[in-house]
Formats: sequence, structure tokens, C-alpha cells
Amino acid sequence: MKNQAQLIAYVDRVSGGTFRDLRHLLDGPLSGAFGGVHLLPFFHPIDGADAGFDPIDHTQVDRRLGSWDDVAALAAGTDVMADVIVNHVSRHSPQFIDYDQRGADSPYAAMFLTYGRVFPYGARESDLRALNTIRPGLPFTMHETARGEKVLLWTTFTSDQIDIDVSHPEGQRYLASILDRLHGAGIRTIRLDAVGFAIKKAGTSCFMIPETFAFIADLTAQAHALGIEVLVEVRGHYQDQIDVARQVDWVYDFALPALVLHTLYTRRAAALTRWLRIRPCNAITVLDTHDGIGIADVDAARGANGAPGLLTRDEIDAIVNTIHHRSRGESRIASGTAASNVDASQINCTFYEALGRRDAEYLVARAIQCFVPGIPQVYYVGLLAGCNDVELLRRTGVGRDINRHYYTADELRQELTRPVVQSLLALLQIRNTHPAFQGTFDALDSVADRMALVWTNGEAVARLDVNLTAMCASITCSSRGASSEGAVAWHADAEVRA
Repeated sequence: MKNQAQLIAYVDRVSGGTFRDLRHLLDGPLSGAFGGVHLLPFFHPIDGADAGFDPIDHTQVDRRLGSWDDVAALAAGTDVMADVIVNHVSRHSPQFIDYDQRGADSPYAAMFLTYGRVFPYGARESDLRALNTIRPGLPFTMHETARGEKVLLWTTFTSDQIDIDVSHPEGQRYLASILDRLHGAGIRTIRLDAVGFAIKKAGTSCFMIPETFAFIADLTAQAHALGIEVLVEVRGHYQDQIDVARQVDWVYDFALPALVLHTLYTRRAAALTRWLRIRPCNAITVLDTHDGIGIADVDAARGANGAPGLLTRDEIDAIVNTIHHRSRGESRIASGTAASNVDASQINCTFYEALGRRDAEYLVARAIQCFVPGIPQVYYVGLLAGCNDVELLRRTGVGRDINRHYYTADELRQELTRPVVQSLLALLQIRNTHPAFQGTFDALDSVADRMALVWTNGEAVARLDVNLTAMCASITCSSRGASSEGAVAWHADAEVRA
């Protein structure tokens, strides 16, 4: 993976609707801003129950976007990351339909997890309380098959997403076929979606248990054999990220969004600075994604003996309440039980709205993201400093849709001219091209409301200075690798200029 910023995007929501449109966008208005793109699910279909994360056929491109040849053409010109949806498939998949119609006679019968498969002797109340569930209630859905048999399916996310047994031969063949298909299209990085829930074992939380780590290691080895790097998507206690980082290529820094918000809201950098000392460096840094702003990633671990979090419960509550206040209550109607959400602990809101549409604060946040070690990924709505799409939320009733706007071609062209967007593009250009970012990182001791992040590579130096009271930031870079010729290369303040 190139050490350059990446774009996160739904093909049909930002580029005009096809892979070819996305190529024109990356080669045109966004030229130089990104070294790669994480394509959110482009499989058949892109508009199911969970915006593509419930594939009917994970090896088939949705024809409305293009073909595998189009994917390969895109991958030939830029780094492409694709999702491997590990935990589940759609109830409309051919495998589940076969099981539904033929029952135990189906070759896929044991591919799908049921309550009885995991708890053959029944579950005690303590077993059910121990389950790590991300939505209200238990992760089961009652289903009556075409034969009239009733089964209690394991459904971690929605009733349309049926969990598979990744240890069963059919489950393993299914995942191997996906890796082969992506490899054939020239994709060199995969994101293991929802992998933390992939292994179910009675008497455990069924989330990031030792067997999960073993499964991740095995699947990573399979990917490496094909020349594919692996990014693991795990939302939970920060120690999970540190542990997983030791055995895979990349993990997300999901703690960063909440810590950056805490830093900007309180005008204090202490919590963020502490995290910079212990976080894994092989991280993908994000402030926003297709999901909501995570809270569990900075919270204490679940359970009576849970490890402490990066922030206190009072500090987390303050973040949540401030997001609701700055978004004028829009995040409140999109989060938790107020809307249809697969993760009730996340706050659904664009990052720009979480900062009250304050351009200077937004650019300070992006500058911090670009200087934290790892590969920065920028979500397409965040790239355009997008506002909450309350109308889309009202139409669908899906909380995360508030941050999943569909941009028309005209709208996209207009948004790209905004000063805040132009400043962000200039920041990404610096991050992608300055040689200092190929060197070593140092977070200088912060003083109350000020922090400094520095990259050094020989004589090449790039330094970010942040004043949280004045809410401004500047980047001082050496010129042509000579630190003695340093000059302010980028500045964010209330006037927003690049």
C-alpha cells in the first residue's frame, strides 16, 4: 500500500455512478490528492438491506456500476482496496435459498449458523448476557423454511444478513472464492469486514476471542499467498486494535475520531497525546467512514473486569452531547434507537457537522489526521465537508444514511470549489508528496492547549503546530529536503486558506 492518502467511497454516490466515472474523478479534479481508493461494497446488489454489506453474490459486480474489467482497469492505475464481508451473506443469496428449500439435504445446510449449532444443549442466561451484541436485543432471527421448519438463525447485524460458519468447509470455500475473484481483478488490499464477530463459541462473548485471532491469522496467510495485504476492521476496546496489529498488515485507528473531537471540544491535547504513545503505527487513520462515529473504541472494555478506556464515561458523554448540540439535534434523530441502526453505540453524523460546520476546526482535525502515523483515509462526504443528509435519513429511516449522501455531478463540481475543500486537497497533496512522511514521527510534549507533530527524514522535515485556543494550525515544511529552507506551506484558521 502506498504511503499516501486514500479515498473511501461508494462508487454510485460520488462519481456519477460507474467505475469509469470514478477513474475520471481521480485522474481529474482529485489528481494528486489520493494514492488509492477503498471501494465500499460494489457487489450484487449495492442497494440491499445494508448498502452493499449484505451481498447476494460477493463474486459478482453490480452491473449498474460496471464490470470486473472496469475494476481491473481502475486497479491498474491506483491502489484499490475492497471489502471481504466475512461474517454473513444475504438471505437472498443462492446458498441460503438452496438451504431454505432443501433443509438438511442442502450442501450449504451447515454453512449457516443457528442458535442450536452454537448452543446444542441450550444457553444459560449468563451465556446470553455475555454475548457482544451491537444492536438492541439478541443476535437471532426466527426463520420458517420453505419446508415449514422453524430455525433460529444467528444474525449479528440485520435479519437479512445471515451469519456463516467460517470453520465449515463450505464457508471456507466461499471465502476462498472471494479472495480468488478479487486477486484476479488486481486488487492488492482487502478489508476484513465484521471479522471480530466471525467465530461463535458457547460460553464466550463471541467477539474477538482467541479463536477469532487464529481465524484472522489463517485468512491473512491465504491473502498473503495471493500477494494481497490485509486490513482488519474491528470496533471495540483499543487493546483489541493493538493486539490485532501485531499479526496483520493494517488495523484501523478507530479511537482517533473521538479523541480528536475531545481535543477540539475541550481545547486540551493530553488524551490524544497519550494515545499517540501507545497506538499501533501500522494503522489506517480515519475521522469518518460509512459507519457512525464510534464510542466503544475509547470506552472501557465490557464486563465487570473490563480494562479502562482512553476517556472517562463523563468525557464520552460530553462528546456525544456536543455532537448533538453542534449538529442542531440532527445526530440525535439518526443515532441509537431513534433510527434503524446496526450499532446503537455509534453516533451518526458527518464529521463536519460534528464540528458545527466550523471550517477552521475541521481543517485542524484533518491536519492532525494526516500527521498521525499510518495511512490517512478520507471518506467522500468528509472530503467535501458534507452536511447531514436529513432528507435521505427521513426517506430510508436508516440512521447511517445521514452521512451517505448521493452527490450529483453538478453538486460535486460545486462542492469542490469551496475554500474548505480546496484547503483539504492542498493538505492531502503535502501529505502525499513531501519526503519527510517517509521518515520518523515524533509528538513533541504538548503544553496545555498546544501540540506539535513532526516528521523527519534526513534533512526533510514537516511540522504541524496546533493552537487549540486560537483554533488554528500551520504546517512548516522543508523545501527540497533542506530543513534550513523551511517555510509555512499550509495554514488553517478562521479565514480558511491553503
